[in-house]
Amino acid sequence: MPFRLCSLALVAGLAAAFPAHAAKPAAKPAPQAAPVAPVEFELAHNLGPEGEKALQAVVDRFNKESGNNLKLSRLEKGEKPAGLNLVLRYDMSDFLSRGQSFVPLHEVMAKAGKPVKASDLSPDLMGGVLDAKGRLVALPLVYSTPVLFYDKNAFRKAKLDPEKPPQNWFEMQGMLDKIQEAGYACPYTTSWPVWVHIDNVSALSGLPAVDPKGTLVFNGLPQVKHVAMMTTWVKANYFKTYGRRAEASKHFRDGECAMITTDSREHVDFESNRRIDLGVAPLPYHDDVYGGRQHSLADGATLWVGAGRPAAEYKQIARFVSFLLAPDMQVEMVRAYGSLPLTPAARSAAQSKVFGEIDRTLKIAYGSLKGKGASPVPHVSDIDGVRVIADEELEAVWSDKKPAKAGLDTAVQRGNAYLGAHPAMKKAQPF
Repeated sequence: MPFRLCSLALVAGLAAAFPAHAAKPAAKPAPQAAPVAPVEFELAHNLGPEGEKALQAVVDRFNKESGNNLKLSRLEKGEKPAGLNLVLRYDMSDFLSRGQSFVPLHEVMAKAGKPVKASDLSPDLMGGVLDAKGRLVALPLVYSTPVLFYDKNAFRKAKLDPEKPPQNWFEMQGMLDKIQEAGYACPYTTSWPVWVHIDNVSALSGLPAVDPKGTLVFNGLPQVKHVAMMTTWVKANYFKTYGRRAEASKHFRDGECAMITTDSREHVDFESNRRIDLGVAPLPYHDDVYGGRQHSLADGATLWVGAGRPAAEYKQIARFVSFLLAPDMQVEMVRAYGSLPLTPAARSAAQSKVFGEIDRTLKIAYGSLKGKGASPVPHVSDIDGVRVIADEELEAVWSDKKPAKAGLDTAVQRGNAYLGAHPAMKKAQPF
């Protein structure tokens, strides 16, 4: 018998004689882990139709990448918060008055092993989202700052240099006169009057509208002079007012108005109208105020986490927040909303990937903030009851029913009385 066959016979015989010591049978394959069921949770918001459409695209991408089931719903006043809640500036005070219904963001992220610190985000964008210890209670998701947009075509028609927008309000007045002579019935308008002409004009002048104790103080000399100047512009038909929110934006977008002061994020809406040759500049300031131009403020829509949710849902909420903070997702948010990128990495990515004039708008916005755009006290425009009072008094002044000093004095008096009756509103956030 050849050696090889003999060896095989020997091995076979040994295996038969000593079965207990035979070669071990192949191990059974490990049981497959049961697939993890997708978590269903909700993102409530109060955006308009276009904003909702852009947000749905973000949610669809997250669901596809994560295998989860995040759904959009409407954020209704007075209802219990959803797991995630995206709240616009002008609805903030009502929402935050129910502070016990929320969980601080830093807690949710830490428990999920995805900690996010305020120092990880742009310091300009921390207004209203930090607690007393400097920890994040919410995500400043869609923030911007007011700038001046203008139609370069209107400048050319008025024989003004389209590359030299006004730097201060006095210079702007002379330009408005020429634009009106060129045939424009609406040389200038504004959206968000209280946000622009109270909160930000005050900040640019170095005199915040609210003091560190939460008391309204926007009736000083610079504010009175500014509101009085706007009154003369209304009388001269330089300045047209259309409403308390973003109603004026449509009139600029449609080419009726030559200039508008509004949030920098509106660039994405204005740029879509090819009839406008869009220009952008910092919000004008008063050059006779001591100390010169200061900084503007950042504010916008913030993302809050609702209380009383299952642990599995909080884990996915943390995953969604991390998804939003990724540089490529931040670039998409800039494209969709015109918002300011949240992190240094996102800012670098935006500068390299977001093409066109929006780059210029972002640079102007950040330059206007000067790294100091986060206000540690509430903004007048964030406190619903106070904002309504301020709007009423501005309208009374601009319709020539009251002098500027009397209007602002009354607004401050009424507003502080409101805050006295609603002390929780004096805080920038509920924790």
